[in-house]
Amino acid sequence: MSTSSPSFDPSFGSPRATGTTAPSGCPVAPGAVRLSGASYQQTPTELYRSLRREHGAVAPVLLDGDVPAWLVLGYAELSYVTTHDELFARDSRRWNQWETIPPDWPLLPFVGYQPSVLFTEGDEHRRRAGVITEALEGVDQFELARDCRRIADRLIAEFAGSGRTELMSSYVHALPMRAVVQMCGMPVSGSDTQQLVDDLRISLDAGEGDDPVAAYGRVGDRLRQLVKDKRAAPGPDVTSRMVTHEAGLTDEEIVQDLISVIAAAQQPTANWICNSLRLLLTDERFAVNVSGGRLSVGEALNEVLWLDTPTQNFIGRWAVRDTQLGGRHIRAGDCLVLGIAAANTDPEIWPEAYVGAENSAHLSFSGGEHRCPYPAPLLADVMARTAVETLLEQLPDLMLAVEPAELTWRPSIWMRGLSALPVQFSPMAQ
Repeated sequence: MSTSSPSFDPSFGSPRATGTTAPSGCPVAPGAVRLSGASYQQTPTELYRSLRREHGAVAPVLLDGDVPAWLVLGYAELSYVTTHDELFARDSRRWNQWETIPPDWPLLPFVGYQPSVLFTEGDEHRRRAGVITEALEGVDQFELARDCRRIADRLIAEFAGSGRTELMSSYVHALPMRAVVQMCGMPVSGSDTQQLVDDLRISLDAGEGDDPVAAYGRVGDRLRQLVKDKRAAPGPDVTSRMVTHEAGLTDEEIVQDLISVIAAAQQPTANWICNSLRLLLTDERFAVNVSGGRLSVGEALNEVLWLDTPTQNFIGRWAVRDTQLGGRHIRAGDCLVLGIAAANTDPEIWPEAYVGAENSAHLSFSGGEHRCPYPAPLLADVMARTAVETLLEQLPDLMLAVEPAELTWRPSIWMRGLSALPVQFSPMAQ
């Protein structure tokens, strides 16, 4: 589960909405580069190399609408930012750019303040994160693997007889979503669950014609009902453990934090599955014998976290006071974008541009107090590993239905996942 952000709740947001006073704006740093463009979205590594050559470990960038920010590219610098909350904190209301941000800014869902664990700090963050950690610790990893296997079996059965499918829609996105919904105490099937799954997809990754705000509202309503039900009749699930925790979270705190948990579990894990399948199906080290290749599925999963991490960049942290980072003067209220993908491939840690698949010191789950709470990465690994292994076991001759060069990445500088993954295989008897 990688750090993610659900859709913005318009009842909260910028200092203008909360009454907090925003500091004065900061000037655009010389040489700032726009984090946009089709070429960067498809081959972001070229952008990171260019920025590192020109600016070093911390580069001035322009977000949508030419809003200035800093992109942290260096492994050491990113580690420093995520482990020094007293200098780089999470409450976005301290941003010095709020006066310039329009109400329809595309990135508002990721920076607009929300009353969830994602934006809390200090003792309040430790209280909220502690509840999530203990609730997740109650998940039996063997039971989760068994449940994921059952979900995978059902999904595969729906397309196994056809001999071909588009895996992103038929399998990759559906499996982690169904698994996490069940983990939170809802049935894995049924119209009510399916509506929640659909609304969560729209909230996290709206397509043309979707209404993410309306979908987000329905998600909140359904989770409020779930929390109410679990207060009345707790069970062996994440929601019940949060409801009955001695910290005494309110219903709305639990709802907001459940949304954060589900968001972090679904899209990043789905992209982890997707990127690992792509590696297994296109890299000769694996593709010689994909069901029992030279390298293991586990090694592929870990290599993806280094080279094609599901969350490429994360916005962000906000400077608490004037400080220095990577030779740059960072002003109080400046926004820092965590360049996770760039840091993972920093030549300072891999001077020969080689990433050892056995090394797990990547920053894909962030770091410090705001990293993915333990044991979330382990649970995400169970989901991803089970999804990949089950698919390859049941469809041993699985192969791409297009040339590898025809695969395209979703147009995002933030998340790393394919737009589609068409495959073919020998049809299974129904």
